[in-house]
Amino acid sequence: MPAAQSHDIAAYYWPAYHDEPRWRRFMPEGQGEWETIRKAVPKFSGHWQPRVPLWGYESESDPRAMEKKIAAAADHGVNVFIFDWYWYGGEPFLEDALDRGFLGAANNDRVKFFLMWANHDATTLWDLEQSHEYKVVWPGAADRATFDAVCDRVIERYFRHPSYYKIDGKPVFSIYELGTLIKGLGGLPAARAALDAFRAKVKAAGFPGLHLQGVLWANIPATLSMVPGDRSPTQGATVGALGLDSLTNYQWCHYVRPRGEYRDWAEKAVEAWPRWAAEFSVPFFPHVSIGWDTNPRFKAPKQDYITGATPELFGEYLRRALEFADARGLSPRLVTVNAWNEWSEGSYLEPDTVFGMKYLEAVRDALRGR
Repeated sequence: MPAAQSHDIAAYYWPAYHDEPRWRRFMPEGQGEWETIRKAVPKFSGHWQPRVPLWGYESESDPRAMEKKIAAAADHGVNVFIFDWYWYGGEPFLEDALDRGFLGAANNDRVKFFLMWANHDATTLWDLEQSHEYKVVWPGAADRATFDAVCDRVIERYFRHPSYYKIDGKPVFSIYELGTLIKGLGGLPAARAALDAFRAKVKAAGFPGLHLQGVLWANIPATLSMVPGDRSPTQGATVGALGLDSLTNYQWCHYVRPRGEYRDWAEKAVEAWPRWAAEFSVPFFPHVSIGWDTNPRFKAPKQDYITGATPELFGEYLRRALEFADARGLSPRLVTVNAWNEWSEGSYLEPDTVFGMKYLEAVRDALRGR
């Protein structure tokens, strides 16, 4: 058997590239967000659009297409997918990439997976004709009854799967907007009570516990809306009050404005890692983003975008994340990456017609010798 991989490389997976009845409100042609990617055009001189997938515009709900993704990920050291997971209007949304694609793939034992509850508002951002309006279509905040339904579904449907990612035997469940969670549940004490009930259900299902991971944004530790540092003397111990077990990021753009060259953006982003390691009493798992360009989602040019991103630069900052995990003695030595397939945001590991497999090769090369 091959030696165990020294670090876990967990890539966020945006499950937008398949058809679903409610998705057609935004993507009427039945290909999901491939529709947006195919229609992308350059917005200014030198603008790299459209991005064209090397594998074509395949439906991720097809197990054969997902098997290709799993094989490429595993062959290059991406051994975890973090599926963005949605619940709107009393039911799940965009689950078929996971349910039919990943769980139906014959090789899904090669890559672990866990869920990040993407509990943000669903807005007209996904509608190319109305994206600039940011109108709320489905709210992301969940009351207690909704929260309990979410917990029951993920425990029964996903936590029991042999490929579900666990830390110390505990299924990992990540929450995208902690402020939205707290607001929807009616405040910090009510949120803690709901999370405690979630933990109890997980234990009753036969697991040693639940590993709750929070996503860090900006304004730390200034406001409760984005999770204050629990070691700050001027803030409530929010991380401890919720009982979180770890923290990471989803995208560098959440705390460093994405303008200019990739290296400048990356340097500002990684400066936060040691501060967060000191600021919070739970482990911070470092994160690396590949790029940022949301112009495909808008008719008019967007000013926030990153230029000069290359596989070599990404590999450099991935190595720094691996070194950070080693130096901090993190267990597991987990690094999150944005993303496996955020095509409409210019941040993806999947091969395209310009770089081919080079971003995946950068992951493989960064892991060598560790």
